[in-house]
Amino acid sequence: MATLTTEKPRTFTFLQVTVGLQTLAIFFQAVTAGVLLSSAHGELLHGIGARVMYGATMLYVIAAVLAWRPGGGSPRPVLYSSGFLVLASVQVVLGIARVPSVHVPLGVTMFALSLLALSRRPSARRS
Repeated sequence: MATLTTEKPRTFTFLQVTVGLQTLAIFFQAVTAGVLLSSAHGELLHGIGARVMYGATMLYVIAAVLAWRPGGGSPRPVLYSSGFLVLASVQVVLGIARVPSVHVPLGVTMFALSLLALSRRPSARRS
């Protein structure tokens, strides 16, 4: 006899939402980098995007700490988000210094790492 099972509806945690926001912000940076090459408004858009991306990364750190300490989750996302904050800081410095030979590959790496973090399943809570 077959038994029917229903899947639990997919819900997103604040941590997953912040990683998604960060990923979108980094993707926006890639788009505005292309606009930067072809338009006078590209630099303005890329500068605004940099601030949004940095803010999203700081929000990711806050969400990771909240998921870990009061939420009882794994401390691993705190390490990931802190690493992203360091990379974002380096990225901003390299952008201001106009070092595209490192700025562009670091941006691609950050996007790939952000997609990887987005694809990870949230770890189970400690009991």
